[in-house]
Amino acid sequence: MEKNLVKSIKEAVDDLLKLFSIGRRKLWVDYDKEADVLYVNFDEPQKADNAREEKGVITRTRKGKIVGLTVLNASLFSSKNNLN
Repeated sequence: MEKNLVKSIKEAVDDLLKLFSIGRRKLWVDYDKEADVLYVNFDEPQKADNAREEKGVITRTRKGKIVGLTVLNASLFSSKNNLN
């Protein structure tokens, strides 16, 4: 189990660093398994003044800057489901 976890983290590092570069200081990631929704917030989670949904991904912005992403049906984006 531990080896699988380490392998998964290593595979995600590049993508996480790319996401981190959007924010200024921190990256918050939360997954609601029951709802199958992944939340990604750049900097501290904050309210958005605009949101746009495209293909199951909601991009939230505040004053023209991306503040977060919400991925609906997140498990469908998993490479394990071969749907990418």
